[in-house]
Amino acid sequence: MPLIRSLCNFASLAICGASLCATPSRAQDPPASAPPPPLPTQPQPKPKKNVDSAVNSAPDQPQWDPLRAEKDLEVGKYYMKRGDVDAAIDRFEDATTAKPGFAIPFLYLGEAYEKKGKKKPAVKAYQRYLDLYPHAEDGDKIRKKIEKLNKEIDKEKTKL
Repeated sequence: MPLIRSLCNFASLAICGASLCATPSRAQDPPASAPPPPLPTQPQPKPKKNVDSAVNSAPDQPQWDPLRAEKDLEVGKYYMKRGDVDAAIDRFEDATTAKPGFAIPFLYLGEAYEKKGKKKPAVKAYQRYLDLYPHAEDGDKIRKKIEKLNKEIDKEKTKL
């Protein structure tokens, strides 16, 4: 008896399933009187120029991101070893934006600017490094670099 009942239940399920498969399904028809899309009344703003910077080209990135700052620092040092100073500068600047109170990127940024021959930005970066980390172990060395770069800047001014 239980076997017959099981077979009957199975047969009824099979018939219901077959009827569902045989019935075609139709998509819902769109409403008959859909309003047309609104016309733009003001000209669309032009897209902003993409600057090669992780922070500027990815505005959804959070401003404060210490992990990204560490990674930018690591990649910037790699670029410095490879001799791509411009890419290193971009990465060090991104690191300073991602973690503004982090002094180390300013040190590397100063070295990169100095290597590129940009003395004023190098002095500014070194000074920011010392502002953030006044008791740095290499503070005297950095102060001497700043002094030397300022003398070179003054010499260039007097030549002009």
